[in-house]
Amino acid sequence: MELKVGNEGRGHWATLLPCVYAAIHYRSISGTFPDHREVNPSWIEYLGVSQAVGVNFMNRRGFLRIVGATGAAALAASCNRANSIAETLSSPTSFARFPEKTEMILLTDRPPQLETPIHYFRQDLTPNEAFFVRWHLEGIPTSVDLRTFRLTVSGHVRQPLQLNIDELRSQFEPTSIVAVNQCSGNSRSFFEPRVPGGQWRHGAVGNAKWTGVPLKSILDRAQVKAGAVDVSFNGPDAPPLPSVADFVKALSIDHARDGEVMIAYAMNDQPLPMVNGFPLRLVVPGWYGTYWVKALSDITVLPQPFSNFWTDKAYRIPSGPNGTESPKDLAKDTIPINRFNVRSIFVRPEPDETVHPRIPNEIEGVAFDSGYGIQRVEVSTDGGTSWADARLDPEIGKYSFRRWRASWTPRNRGRYRLMARAANTVGNTQSKAQWNRSGFMWNVIQQVDVKVA
Repeated sequence: MELKVGNEGRGHWATLLPCVYAAIHYRSISGTFPDHREVNPSWIEYLGVSQAVGVNFMNRRGFLRIVGATGAAALAASCNRANSIAETLSSPTSFARFPEKTEMILLTDRPPQLETPIHYFRQDLTPNEAFFVRWHLEGIPTSVDLRTFRLTVSGHVRQPLQLNIDELRSQFEPTSIVAVNQCSGNSRSFFEPRVPGGQWRHGAVGNAKWTGVPLKSILDRAQVKAGAVDVSFNGPDAPPLPSVADFVKALSIDHARDGEVMIAYAMNDQPLPMVNGFPLRLVVPGWYGTYWVKALSDITVLPQPFSNFWTDKAYRIPSGPNGTESPKDLAKDTIPINRFNVRSIFVRPEPDETVHPRIPNEIEGVAFDSGYGIQRVEVSTDGGTSWADARLDPEIGKYSFRRWRASWTPRNRGRYRLMARAANTVGNTQSKAQWNRSGFMWNVIQQVDVKVA
């Protein structure tokens, strides 16, 4: 692994970012990790770490100072496995291990994009350490001091709020929901013609139990004024340049107050991992992950529609069915991406796995939608010539994975194409073909090729 410094390396200075994170000292001064997570104070000034609202960031100069003090070779040796962005794009099975995370598929490290290996979906709840990671801006928080952290609620309200984590836990009735979080670009690598963006396979998704405070309860305490239209959400991730738009998202006031949108402080009954949004994350059940703002610190109620790059230009889909358009005839009318469509994903067998003839095999997968509920999953073991219903496990929540299973005993050796398609309770099903310029909302009937030998 080569460290690139200078003009030619500006696009790759964070190749060693996992190593740098590993070199940062995460410690608990209160004795109960992670009630306080901080960069070792002796490094703060030296590393170019800036502080705001109890959150620490590292800049490029700080990174290079680490390299100067520690040595590129030492950092490279301390890293589990890190590759340049160019290597990652050409080798989608490159892996990296970030703090609090297991070994995950590395797409990019500046900002972090980590994909969950499919075998983790054999569990109903995706483990925190294996939950996918997607950031948009390179200036991500590396630590949060809960002694100074505050969630701010302002704007078109009568009673602005500044709440610490203890107040959120003690002054509001907690609620929990099991819900899928899915990146808008999950499975982007399967679009043909190919489109730019993170080349995810099927692992930019996860299912977790989220615990926290209904957003409605917080807005009610803030006493929203009449005429409120939208509510915006921001975290401390920082743009690299003034010309880059801050990553802020918004929901309509009615959606924000529906009682299901949540500010989560726990994930699978544990604090959120740092790279998954510690200490607070917006949870928007049934909607794509772009709205699930990480490290949430600012909520603003607006008397007018929200507008910024991330809603006006980015994360938009064709307004037609299933966000589909033609490469030769791009849709002129687009809308912000919103609810999930219907999906199913094989978790067993995995692509190119070898099984044996005349031995029963359990085909297994998960299906989900935007909350209507999965009604049926069909499986084909002959490339779509014939279909049979899979067995559905009991539902554990309308926004959750719904596990499905089917038994298969191949008679002969050879290659087989397995396929799965799901349908929900309102009749929505999966696509036979799909394309859009952004690589969003993939829900083509999945196929897995296996070898019987």
